[in-house]
Amino acid sequence: MADSNDKRGPEYMSSVIPGWFSEISPMWPGEAHSLKVEKILFQGKSDYQDVMVFQVGLETYGACRSLYYNIAMSHAANYVLYRSFSLQSSTYGKVLVLDGVIQLTERDECAYQEMITHLPLCSIPNPKKVLVIGGGDGGVLREVARHSSVEQIDICEIDKMVVDVSKQFFPDVAIGYEDPRVTLHIGDGVAFLKAVPEGTYDAVIVDSSDPIGPAQELFEKPFFASVANALRPGGVVCTQAESIWLHMHIIEDIVTNCRQIFKGSVNYAWTTVPTYPRHYNPVVVVILTIYFSGVIGFMLCSTEGPSVDFKNPINSIDANDSRSKSKGALKFYNSEIHTAAFCLPSFAKKVIDAKTK
Repeated sequence: MADSNDKRGPEYMSSVIPGWFSEISPMWPGEAHSLKVEKILFQGKSDYQDVMVFQVGLETYGACRSLYYNIAMSHAANYVLYRSFSLQSSTYGKVLVLDGVIQLTERDECAYQEMITHLPLCSIPNPKKVLVIGGGDGGVLREVARHSSVEQIDICEIDKMVVDVSKQFFPDVAIGYEDPRVTLHIGDGVAFLKAVPEGTYDAVIVDSSDPIGPAQELFEKPFFASVANALRPGGVVCTQAESIWLHMHIIEDIVTNCRQIFKGSVNYAWTTVPTYPRHYNPVVVVILTIYFSGVIGFMLCSTEGPSVDFKNPINSIDANDSRSKSKGALKFYNSEIHTAAFCLPSFAKKVIDAKTK
């Protein structure tokens, strides 16, 4: 393990076996996740993070398939090393990694992108104006664009390099940028929301990373207050809300904050994504995460106004609409899985219900 006070920067890497890097964290004792590099396709540095595109192979051990490659990152007090990667897996296709954390894979991105988008948008009639915070890969845009009622789609992404890399290496995901209703704003999402006039949007979708470093603000009460202000009465928000298996303490805080801000409905939903959820610990050496809990959650809230029943979708997607057809068929979302997403296991239901009542 590297020294957590080492500040040699993005070029610093260490391995146990040449060509192999292993992720080890006290967050999951007794487990390690590794990747083996075949070829680096792109490497660059934005104002916010290092960006790398590389290719990996797939190794099989018994009945278990594992991806092999790790990027070591060192953290000191007030020091965070940001990284962005895209890698190739014969099972999951290309994989986008930010800050040493998997953001999407070509195989299972549909389970996240479709659910974070359609859970809120299918819960209200005729959404017209939608704001996406984060989501630079363009997957949420692709899904929002399926809704024929939508007239305006704004996205605020802080790092243009993420947008450019996604367009180059994930064209089927970034296709959402081609929709004429989309306006891209490069900048800080927190600042952007503060400048939004009251009641502008029907829906806000927050496709954030974990509450570590710069993304911490996206999970705090002032940010949720800005979201509520930007929504019309009865408007909805859906935000990434971590894993019930790993982060119940974080989820409790999110639910508490949302319950205090949003005077309409407050609900927690979840979905299965094999390569999720993401997590890292900033006080230890963190190495590229291959997720093992397989689930990720969403916080869905509405402002005071027309009632919103998130559990029962009322706004279906027109599969025959030309704009939806151009994005390809839905791979994951349907009305049945929409309703099922709000059915929680007993241990999570007990905690979340206590916070939402």
